[in-house]
Amino acid sequence: MFSVFKLTVLFLLARIGVASQGEEVGFIYNGFGGADLQLDGTANITSNGLLMLTKVNTRQQQGHAFYVNPIHFLDPSSPDGAVALSFSTTFVFDIVPEFTPLGGHGMAFFIGPTRGLPSDVQASQYLGLFSDSNLNKSENHIFAVELDTAQSLVFNDINDNHVGIDINGLVSVASAPPSYFHKDGQSKNLSLISGESMQVWIDYDGVHKHLNVTLAPIHVSKPALPLLSISLDLSPVMKDSMFLGFSSCTGHVSSSHYVLGWSFKLNGQTEELNLDQLPKLPRQGQRRTNQKLPILIIVLPIIAAALVLATIFGIQIIIKRKRNFAEVHEEWELDFGPHRFKYKDLYVATKGFKHKELLGIGGFGRVYRGVLPTSKIEVAVKKISHESTQGMREFVAEIVTVGQLRHRNLVTLLGYCRRKGEFLLVYECMPNGSLDKFLFNPSMPVLNWSQRFQIIRGVASALFYLHEGWEQVVVHRDVKSSNVLLDREFNGRLGDFGLARLYDHGTEPQTTHVVGTLGYLAPEFSRTGKPNTSTDVFAFGAFMLEVACGRRPINPRASADQDVVLVDWVFSCWSKGAILDTVDPKLGINYVEGEMELVLKLGLLCSNGVPTARPTMRQVVQYLEGELPLTDLSSLTLSDSGLKFVDGRSFDDFLVTPSSSVSEWTLSGGR
Repeated sequence: MFSVFKLTVLFLLARIGVASQGEEVGFIYNGFGGADLQLDGTANITSNGLLMLTKVNTRQQQGHAFYVNPIHFLDPSSPDGAVALSFSTTFVFDIVPEFTPLGGHGMAFFIGPTRGLPSDVQASQYLGLFSDSNLNKSENHIFAVELDTAQSLVFNDINDNHVGIDINGLVSVASAPPSYFHKDGQSKNLSLISGESMQVWIDYDGVHKHLNVTLAPIHVSKPALPLLSISLDLSPVMKDSMFLGFSSCTGHVSSSHYVLGWSFKLNGQTEELNLDQLPKLPRQGQRRTNQKLPILIIVLPIIAAALVLATIFGIQIIIKRKRNFAEVHEEWELDFGPHRFKYKDLYVATKGFKHKELLGIGGFGRVYRGVLPTSKIEVAVKKISHESTQGMREFVAEIVTVGQLRHRNLVTLLGYCRRKGEFLLVYECMPNGSLDKFLFNPSMPVLNWSQRFQIIRGVASALFYLHEGWEQVVVHRDVKSSNVLLDREFNGRLGDFGLARLYDHGTEPQTTHVVGTLGYLAPEFSRTGKPNTSTDVFAFGAFMLEVACGRRPINPRASADQDVVLVDWVFSCWSKGAILDTVDPKLGINYVEGEMELVLKLGLLCSNGVPTARPTMRQVVQYLEGELPLTDLSSLTLSDSGLKFVDGRSFDDFLVTPSSSVSEWTLSGGR
């Protein structure tokens, strides 16, 4: 009898102490009075149930709050027991800054391997999660969603008001300025340091390896479209037993960081918080009362009369302004509300689309620099004419879908606006402009080979993500140097998705109009009208040669010893054993010969006239990273239809085993 009782007690203790892997484990706190939390640093629970992580008038301080029980995030039924389970959590927070325009520094929800953090974690820009000694180390096993209110250039923060997804460090794998989609279909920007309570929803799908982060003001229902949505596998981050909680810190400027309520569920949808039960924040100041009532009695009629006149005048101005800023709205656009910008905001941001804000003119429209009036985010606004409304719904749907893409080498498409005969696309702004200026404008500084090679690798990584790394296949259709933009560190970011097309994995793309830029168009595209990943690879081949040679793909002013078509000239030099004669003269001898040969030969390989003889972007990335030796080009020839292998085999027939190195191929293969 005693043994049975003992076993029963042990079983119940195990059930209480550690969350079971196969069940829907969860909790909900509508306020934190009596909550099972472990606190450290400046964190404390106020008398009315607020979790206060840090407070104003404290400098370089940090506070943490942990749910006391460990939770099993790994699925024991998986073959190796290392697949992260799905989870869902929501919490309400409020950040009250010491000085209204400045935040210090921010807070984060995080999941970590221990109930506590290393003693050397730092405050300020480290959010109380990391230090110089452990930053970006895989053994951290920390997943976090940051609510950052101070920009740190060290961590590539986009601004001083953003939400980010962090893995083992503070360089976010995805981030965005806080906003939400209102029920009227409009995108509403938010300020994390507004002092207003907001709610966050974090939903991870362990089956499809997808993470959504959604944000909205309190008392606003969860928006249908998330703020951040990325493909992400948390399995390598999670350990068998993990703890979750909140972290916050202050810097030279401080803020009070509050959590009002918190709900969590493993293997299920988290329970919604009862917002009416949440504790109230302390009053931030007293309103002054005016005792001089006699003055008001005298002045009030005068003010009322003035207000009537001002109202009439104001109505006339509003009517006129509405005509000036009238937009095209249709009912179906309500589905895409979060990505829709107000024309008025874009007009103000670009100072009325003044010529001095013009960044450039392309074949599909003008691009203007702007600063959004509310969030102060620097953007690039592209104006495109759309006289015909045929297919506009499908076009907007694809634009909005592309706006969900997140990759470090993609220019983020923030949204769109429609007005009369104009269609406006809004991108994040790249301060160094387009790559083609640095390649072909003699007044611009010369990019060295290290910068060029890094740009090529970055764009290749972005195309690989578009083709294989997202839930749909995205075909860019306009890969070229003028559509590769450079950020502050001269990293290449592929942009301009105005021509992009999407289709599901495993399906065939639809026929479309032949659009693009001459010199980058694959030969079969003009016959089939079907853009696909192989046509992007062809354009990327022309792009690689363009960057390495400092020449456009088609140059009608070419000298007598050069072909009009760049790929023909490079092929001719390669066939003579002098491929390095095509290197951009501006580089001189300052380049890595092995890398240059790799890029030039890979450019020829991607430019094959036979689609099946081109590599995939996955293979291109492997070549550029030295993970695969390059295919033998000895049977490559030039015909009327362009480059092709003489025996007509597919690309997979040319793959060599990865036992040889790239350097070995460079020494022994090719001409």
